Amino acid sequence: MPSERGQTPYPGTPLWTTGTWRRFATPDRRLLLLSIALQLALATLLGHSYDTRVFMSAGYLVGSGHNPYLPADLSAVFHHALFNANGTVGYPPPWPLLLGLLYSVSHALTPSLFVYNLMIKLPVIAANVGLAYLVAAVVQNRGAAPEMVRKAWIFLLLNPFLLYFGAAWGQIDSIVALLALAALVLLWARRWATSAVVLALAVCFKPIAAPILLAVLVYLLSRSRRQALRYAALFIVCVFAFYVLPFFLLGWSLPAGHLVNAHFTMSGSMSFMAIARLVRGSVLLPGHWWLLGLGWIPALAAAASVALRRGVGDFDDLVGKSAALVLVFFLTRTWLAEPDVVLVLTLALIATSLGGLDRRAFAAIWVVPLLFTAFNASPLRLLWVAFPDHMVRWLGFAGQHYGLAMLIGRGVFAVAWQIAGWWTVVTLLRRSSAAVTSAERQAGGRGARPCAAVPVSTAEAGGTDGPATRSTALWN
Repeated sequence: MPSERGQTPYPGTPLWTTGTWRRFATPDRRLLLLSIALQLALATLLGHSYDTRVFMSAGYLVGSGHNPYLPADLSAVFHHALFNANGTVGYPPPWPLLLGLLYSVSHALTPSLFVYNLMIKLPVIAANVGLAYLVAAVVQNRGAAPEMVRKAWIFLLLNPFLLYFGAAWGQIDSIVALLALAALVLLWARRWATSAVVLALAVCFKPIAAPILLAVLVYLLSRSRRQALRYAALFIVCVFAFYVLPFFLLGWSLPAGHLVNAHFTMSGSMSFMAIARLVRGSVLLPGHWWLLGLGWIPALAAAASVALRRGVGDFDDLVGKSAALVLVFFLTRTWLAEPDVVLVLTLALIATSLGGLDRRAFAAIWVVPLLFTAFNASPLRLLWVAFPDHMVRWLGFAGQHYGLAMLIGRGVFAVAWQIAGWWTVVTLLRRSSAAVTSAERQAGGRGARPCAAVPVSTAEAGGTDGPATRSTALWN
């Protein structure tokens, strides 16, 4: 039965089953080529003075058989003064291993720093484009109007947020977002084993996707406890394989807590601790302040109990609650880098396209971080690859003449981010609660589960025995 919002099957049909999943066809190749050309140009000339340097160093160390988690002075290797021993890669092994492969390819072609800079951005550019197509395909198959599908596609191809933090900056959050969304789609398509592997890989590229696991497990528990346990077990095994096993196989040593410091001991950037930085300059939490670094744990537990106490209904509910939990994680951490928001942006775009989130809240999610990064002097730091001397000089000038104004501006936009973020969390959970209530009323008020309303196949409900039902409140 076709949806009233488009020519896709009526929502209630499983995603990605034979005859129901429709691939998204490119509506305008000129826009696609424009996006790719812009990203290639930005990726070649620009790069963050810390992240890109650390990524380049990690790629060289892995490609030459060394440990990327130990500091090394590589200024003689790259003939660049800023390649000193300060800072090592802070990501789990999958990304350093990929960087090592990219360095080997780049070095075999040419020793040019610009080519190497472009090479390590290619996975990010591919993820940006892939994200546009996957999001468009999801909203198309969930019944969004064709013009809304096209807008979502164009938004992700040409949005300055992804162009800036992905192609120019070089951060990998679009890779994490693509893997995380793919895991949710695979889960809804009843490919739970593949979903567990893909979600584990997303978490092992960058742990910011971990809160999504809570929504996934609750979704499965409401359908099959055995399947939920299997999913969790496979996820843990894959995390061990992607995260821990490479250290043993490659003989890498790792300083204690090196890969988790950002979750517990660091403060500042766009987090609520940006306000504290107005009077305290240290990035690390001093003394007993480190307890604040643990605050996201009870906050996420409380949010999960509120968001998931009535289960997870349809795919829209799964995406909305995943976005809400990731946002709570971000809002209560003592360290939040602006590029991290790409994951929330992806999930929130789907919710907005399907009517589950206000457009103003969605706009605030990506506009506020862009304004914050301007006061964080990040645009100047992107000049590091092509114009390092100009970068140092202009950063010094900005700090000397506008340092206090930039510090206050970061505090102001950190507060704005908290307001916009919690507004979005409440909106997502309120819409979800309304959908659940509507479903229960349609079921006759007999205390039905959140997925009760329209009969569907048992396969869609995760392989449970007997008839299954689901809500269509967001589609009415």
